Parts: sequence; C-alpha cells; structure tokens
Amino acid sequence: AQKARVIKALHLSGHVVGFLGDGINDGPALKAADVGVSVDTAVDIAKESADIILLEKSLLVLEAGVIEGRKVFGNITKYIKMGASSNFGNAFSVLGASAFLPFLPMLPVQILVNNLLYDLSQTAIATDNVDDEYLAAPRQWDIDNISRYMLFLGPVSSLFDYVTFAVLIGLFGAWTHAELFQTGWFVESLVSQTLIVHVIRTGRIPFVESRPSLPLLVTTVGICLLGLWLPTSFLAPALGLVALPWGFAVALVFIVGGYMLLTQFVKVWMIRRFGLS
Repeated sequence: AQKARVIKALHLSGHVVGFLGDGINDGPALKAADVGVSVDTAVDIAKESADIILLEKSLLVLEAGVIEGRKVFGNITKYIKMGASSNFGNAFSVLGASAFLPFLPMLPVQILVNNLLYDLSQTAIATDNVDDEYLAAPRQWDIDNISRYMLFLGPVSSLFDYVTFAVLIGLFGAWTHAELFQTGWFVESLVSQTLIVHVIRTGRIPFVESRPSLPLLVTTVGICLLGLWLPTSFLAPALGLVALPWGFAVALVFIVGGYMLLTQFVKVWMIRRFGLS
C-alpha cells in the first residue's frame, strides 16, 4: 500500500510513473503505475497486474521500447501537423477560387483522386526517421503547437495556390479553359502537398541535416511522378484532365520550390519564436 501511495504522490506532481516488481506486495503498485513491469519468473499476481513482462534479464529492453514509442509519437505528430496545415490552406484556396471562377476549381472526382494519392504517399510516415534531439526527452500532446503550424503554414500553402491560379490564367489562358485550370491545380496541389512533408517532418534543414526514411522518399517521389503522368495517361478523360503545356512544368518547379523554401523559413521562425518541436 505504501508503494502505491508513493506512485499516487508522483502522479499528483505531474509525473508519468513506471514500476518494476515481482512479488505479491508489488501488486497494488503495479496496478497504480502508468506502466507496470514485471519478469517472467515473478509470482502470478505480479504478472497479472503488470502491463509488460520482461522475458530477458535486461532493462535495455525497456529503453528500446521507450525510444520506439517516442518515434511512433513523433511520426504521428508529423502527420497531424502536415494534414492540419495543408487542409487549412486548401480550404482558403477552394473558397477563394470558387468566389471568382466561372467554373469549379477542381472536379469532385479530381479531389477524391488527389486525396487518395496524397494519403497513400503519407502511409510511409510510420517508417520515417526521427531526429535525435526529438528522442532525447519524452513529449506530450501540444494542441497549441499543432494550431500554430496550421495557422502559419496553412496560409503559405494557400498563397502558392493563388500563384498557381495567376500563372494558369495569366500565362496559359485557363480562364476560358476549365479543364486546363483544373488539371494545373490538380497537379500543383498534389505535388506540393506530397513534398511538403519533407519540410514539416524535421526541425532541421530537410535532406541536408535530416534525411527521410527510404520508404517515405520512394512513396512521395512516386506519387509526384504519378500525378505528373495522369494528365497524359489513358485515365485522363475519365478524370477530366488534359495535357499541360511544357511551360507549366517550368512554372511548377519554381512554385513548388518557392513553397518549400518559404515553409522552411516560416518553420524556423516558429521554432525560434515559440520553441516548437
């Protein structure tokens, strides 16, 4: 009972508590702890009360589990930050485009395919590398952190969508060619959303100071190439897509490059200003 009281006192101080025990008198404490740890040679009541039973005589197993848990938490957080900021920006883009265009900015089937491909590319986030400084200490859910990513990076995404609109209308006459506009935004939206994860996934300089996992790199590049191929594929008519002029491919490089560069600057500013992680 005294062991359980110690754990409860630590809880009241805001600690997350693990307890290791193998005897009958460890049962209450194993139950009270956030994580109860026992061994395979412990008494039955201790093993039944524990969350984890060690099969090896080494606490390094716990260390490996803690590190793996921090990696999982970090990768979940990456996806939420990326999805929240991207979707927030897309909402501004759709609302603005719908207000001034004489046609739909993107067809429903194109939105569905765009989201399907984008989500498919992000399934590999679970395999991604996590920076050493992120693993150095335990982390907690921080809604303010995620909200700032959404509020600051979302408009950056929307800004470059509007640049794309201006390029499509001003340089390629898409005001009178709905299919061209829809295709151009479909490609730009898919490529920019897919690649921006490489900036948001780390607090460092992407690719230079922090490299993604090979599966994440392969899926993001593969989905981008698939998005570029679709307008010229046999699926294009069914999706309402048309072949894009080569000049748009050049503009796309500058648009996506500018988007990633500005996002990196804003991210670094947020980390320094708000201490985000």
